[in-house]
Amino acid sequence: MSDFDYDLFVIGAGSGGVRASRIAASHGARVAVAEEYRVGGTCVIRGCVPKKLLVYGAHFAEDLHDARKFGWDVPECSFNWDVLRDNVLAEVDRLEGLYGQTLGNHKVEVFKTRATIAGPQKVRLADGTELTAERILVATGGWPHVPEFPGSEHAITSNEVFHLETLPKRVVIAGGGYIANEFAGIFNEFGSKVTIVNRGDTILRGYDEQIRDRLLQISMTKGIEFKFNAPFQSITKNDDGTLTVMLEGCDPIQADAVLVAAGRTPNTKGIGLEDVGVELDEHGAIKVDETNQSSVPSIYAVGDVTNRIQLTPVAIREGQAFADSVFGGKPTVVDYKNVPSAVFSHPPIGAVGMTEAEARNKLGSIRVYTSDFRAMKNVLAGRNERALYKMIVNAATDQVVGLHMIGPDAPEILQAAAIAVKAGLTKADFDATVALHPSMAEELVLLK
Repeated sequence: MSDFDYDLFVIGAGSGGVRASRIAASHGARVAVAEEYRVGGTCVIRGCVPKKLLVYGAHFAEDLHDARKFGWDVPECSFNWDVLRDNVLAEVDRLEGLYGQTLGNHKVEVFKTRATIAGPQKVRLADGTELTAERILVATGGWPHVPEFPGSEHAITSNEVFHLETLPKRVVIAGGGYIANEFAGIFNEFGSKVTIVNRGDTILRGYDEQIRDRLLQISMTKGIEFKFNAPFQSITKNDDGTLTVMLEGCDPIQADAVLVAAGRTPNTKGIGLEDVGVELDEHGAIKVDETNQSSVPSIYAVGDVTNRIQLTPVAIREGQAFADSVFGGKPTVVDYKNVPSAVFSHPPIGAVGMTEAEARNKLGSIRVYTSDFRAMKNVLAGRNERALYKMIVNAATDQVVGLHMIGPDAPEILQAAAIAVKAGLTKADFDATVALHPSMAEELVLLK
């Protein structure tokens, strides 16, 4: 018998922690997991899943309008935030139950309480109970970063946005990343007046310049206002509950809600990491090697808490790799090259591989192919909104090293195309593939 209470104790039951727990248990390990909030973590409870449901809801604003051009007699429609909010929260409850059921089916013991690290092989629960484990896995994720300035306590983050009592008529969103642009599209389609405020001079840093410029253009056409190089000075709450937002170099903005989407920081504070010698980087992330092991041999970490690539599927792969390597006898290392990503803006973006700028800097000689077109549906609906597909090719090898898309269903199309990029296929391979017509995706094999 082991001298420890558990073979593995996981702190955090989000995507990475749940996957690691389930797989380790399936390999025969005795596993426990502690979660202080709700099983499912950021993605399921207050992140990508409920947000995507809001995105679906927002799409109906344009779809109902466009349906008239397709022969449907659609009466004037109004939007009810309470109905969508409550239905989304109910779906979150259902998914949380399924995640808990999955852990139970694999005989993973779940402690619904906060746990901290009390030693290299010891954890302490909130009630003072101490438990030992041969290995500890930290999977506590990230937390929204809110810059401190006068009145910043009046702002909300993506944690609270799903629980708003009423739909704000005027929303100021701080940030230029994917969360900011996604919620800007959502609220704009729901009828709110949206202003994005960015302390820098660009949106979606890290995405291809042409693609992000196209989103900016379309967003402005849809009525979203942008203010660049405009740091927050203060937020004042007025007697009627509204907010006055003061920005550097700008006139005051009146708003009903201020959403801060200024990035996420690793959730490592106050859980005892430094006390046992776990090394953190300058951003507070746990330093790990390619096997997800920290500077303390018995302590591992996966997911956003390591600040490698903050994406749910990456956390899941890291959790699987950890469990297979440590408990399954199958050493596995996650490959971080050509990880696809999406921005569920209006319209959405899909991307994989190098941007044009990255490819020029790294490869030197490249070829760039683009297709700038109106989707067939938009043509009949009378929308001037154009999609843009972009392929980056290594001129020396003909290998496709990047794909970047903005337009209807871009993420759905990009997932399959990302396989081709990951596999190292060439432009000639794309050219040799017969087009699937009529579709938007066929543009990928028709690029000239």
